[in-house]
Amino acid sequence: MTVTGAAPPDVPPSALADTVLERLTAVYGAAADPGRAPAMRAYMKGVAPFLGIPTPARRALSRTVQAGTPRPDEADCTAIALRCWELPEREYHYFAVDWLRRHAARCSSGFLPVARHLITTVSWWDTVDLLAVHVVGALVAADPKLTADMDAWVTDGDLWVARTALLHQLTYKGRTDADRLFAYCLVQSGHPDFFVRKAIGWALREYAKTDPEAVRTFLARERGRFAPLTVREALKNIGA
Repeated sequence: MTVTGAAPPDVPPSALADTVLERLTAVYGAAADPGRAPAMRAYMKGVAPFLGIPTPARRALSRTVQAGTPRPDEADCTAIALRCWELPEREYHYFAVDWLRRHAARCSSGFLPVARHLITTVSWWDTVDLLAVHVVGALVAADPKLTADMDAWVTDGDLWVARTALLHQLTYKGRTDADRLFAYCLVQSGHPDFFVRKAIGWALREYAKTDPEAVRTFLARERGRFAPLTVREALKNIGA
């Protein structure tokens, strides 16, 4: 079960997933370094055990795993992601996130429940933020009807779902729906959790690279509603 209590999505059959998971567990397993694993787990606040594979080595191993594989369809992406998430070590989750970032365009709006499952299961910023920006953000950009889901997500009781809604437009630049961004920030302005307050500031800071005056004007009007951390983050590159 996910942390929100919903049953996980079904894992579809996928010959590609069979191949990738067989390769992945063999290659990653052989490269595991138990001496590094405890420090890596501690850095991520114990969210999951680690194999102890440093990021550069892990990425090189992932290229080996993916070499010669065909382009996936949505069922393959779903199967690979869910099967990786069933494995305890965090490096397998990272592989799934990288796979989905690379192949997000192969997925339809129907993939959103799978993305939500990944976001709400073994949740921490290291996977959630990449899924928010590069997977959920890509799905919403491809199907604007999903903005209704984001409108619901931003008020969700799961802080990682709310953070995802706040961050999903992070790379949109000139395509950003600024009114929606500002509305989301106001909805969560009083949130008690650091990760939501930080996400508001990060989203505003990133949009300020596109329209600094809009962010300044928004904060000049509303800054009293936000935590000092949020305001500092938002104005980091543009000043008061």
